[in-house]
Order: sequence, then structure tokens, then C-alpha cells
Amino acid sequence: MTKTEANEEKVLITNRKAQHDYFIIETYEAGIVLKGTEVKSLRAGNANLQDSFAVIKNGEVWLENMHISHYPQASYNNHEPKRDRKLLLHKKEIRRLKNKLEEKGTTLVPLRVYLKKQKIKIELALARGKKSFDKREAIAKRETEREIKRKYAL
Repeated sequence: MTKTEANEEKVLITNRKAQHDYFIIETYEAGIVLKGTEVKSLRAGNANLQDSFAVIKNGEVWLENMHISHYPQASYNNHEPKRDRKLLLHKKEIRRLKNKLEEKGTTLVPLRVYLKKQKIKIELALARGKKSFDKREAIAKRETEREIKRKYAL
């Protein structure tokens, strides 16, 4: 394996619904504290980020509601699928996030889980929720762009 291959990111899971439901303001890269069976299950792609979110408790960032399926080859030491998982960020980043989360309507949403240098990382987004008319507007814009591409492709 060359040096460039080691630096590449391999996306394990994405939260496609987040792009539809939220305006992304900023993104952060965080490490995640996992058990061995969770790592193996994540590498196999057996996880779900939908309806998951991050909160700040006692100066630490926690990821809640992320579902990581049981690892089938594990015996009695399997993990709990929906347990809260600690995220690893610098104190400065946590302080900045805490201040921004105090604003009304902002939340921390995970966008994707990926491998970077053989470590599992999670991309968090500081986001603001979209209203239904915003969602319709985005869909209409995407449809018009598709039509334009089809016209010029022919």
C-alpha cells in the first residue's frame, strides 16, 4: 500500500436524509469511541445514521440514536445496538459548538462515517432544520437542473 492509498477515505455509511432535512452550516471531523464488535460491524456496513444526533453533556460530545447492528460472529460479548457513543473533539471545538448550539434551531447531525488511516471517523454537521417549502424548493431546483442536462446531452 502506498502513502496516498493510506490517506484515502473509505466511506462506510452516509446519512443521505440529512442533506434533505437540514441546511448544513459547518462540518467537523470527530473520532468515535467504539467496542471491537462495533468496529467489525461498521466495516461491514451494518449501521444506520438516520434519526441520530449529537449532544453536549458535561463538556463531552455524545452521539445518540445511531444503530450499529450486532456482529454475527461475536459470541456473548456483543454490543448494545443503540447505545450512546462518545465523540472525540478538541476542547476548543466543543466550546465553539456549545456556543453555536445555544442559537435557536441549530443541531448537530452526523453526515457520514468513514475510515481515515485505518481509524473510524464521523463527520458532524452543525445544521439548521429546513421547512417543508424549503424542501420543495430544493426538489424543484434539482429537477430543472436535470432537465437542462438532458436537453444539452442530446
